[in-house]
Amino acid sequence: MAQKDTNPYPYSDSNKRYMTYDWYMKARFGGKTAKVSLDIGCTCPNLDGTRGHGGCIYCKSGSRSAVGDTMGEQWRMGVATACRKWTPVGFIPYLQSNTNTYGDPDALRGFYDRAAAMDRAVMLDIATRADCLSDEILAILAETAEKIPLMVELGLQTTNDRTAERINRCHTYAEFADGYARLKKTADAVNAAFDDGVSTNGLPFRRFTIGVHLINGLPGETADDMRQTVRDVAELHPDMVKIHLAHVLSETDLAAMYERGDYVPMTREEYVAVTCDQLELLPTDTIIGRVTGDGMADDLLAPQWSRRKTEVANEIDKELYRRGTYQGCRAVSE
Repeated sequence: MAQKDTNPYPYSDSNKRYMTYDWYMKARFGGKTAKVSLDIGCTCPNLDGTRGHGGCIYCKSGSRSAVGDTMGEQWRMGVATACRKWTPVGFIPYLQSNTNTYGDPDALRGFYDRAAAMDRAVMLDIATRADCLSDEILAILAETAEKIPLMVELGLQTTNDRTAERINRCHTYAEFADGYARLKKTADAVNAAFDDGVSTNGLPFRRFTIGVHLINGLPGETADDMRQTVRDVAELHPDMVKIHLAHVLSETDLAAMYERGDYVPMTREEYVAVTCDQLELLPTDTIIGRVTGDGMADDLLAPQWSRRKTEVANEIDKELYRRGTYQGCRAVSE
């Protein structure tokens, strides 16, 4: 009997003991969807001096591939690339670079409308920070979600304020929680007006969803710190969580720390163990947007094992199976 046949986790059709983004999107849209990253030229408040300078210590923000007036070309190139890999039923414009609710509200509304109107777009995804959600921006996001299903992804990385200061995040967890609560209130109001149906497993599909990004292995953090971050985030009960690994990229402040010997990346074994702990603590119905990632190939200094994403994901699957556990089995917020 295959592992998937004895999998106790409800939102899976494979051996995955957590809700993959791929499973969720197939359940919602009836087939494979593909994200297409679009750069609309935004910056960040910890880059331009509003909150700080230099950006987060792990971020290589100097390389920008395109800006807003080339959105159509970015879209065509991204769709063509995706179609060489898969046969998608639809595409998701992903406003990914920097803080995509930070700027002139009218200009941002125009970018959102253009992205939402892209050919075969089935959902819009906007990446931002929780301290860049003014009342005017929240109203624009609500308007956008009435036109197309919307995901807003908030970078958090850690709930530990000492770590946030160390990585030059330039906001506290209290500020994040306040922005998250205001965004959730906006999303709840939109969702109350829409019925986007449910999956065959009974999972409701919401019109306006919220994701949170976390990073394991940040400087000075222990496994207990990483688990505590997930406990804090589980209390917020976001629709999606992305779990990343801290990558050392060339020409960043983190690279300088690494080269001085002031930063030691996680081993693969450490990362797998703590990520499994985190999955067990997250709510059962939270989408897991990713369980690892790889840095830009030409810029990655460490850890080299992170280049093998599939192997890392497989090790996480094996460890959950070995433990006999799954996403949400130790969650306390449900």
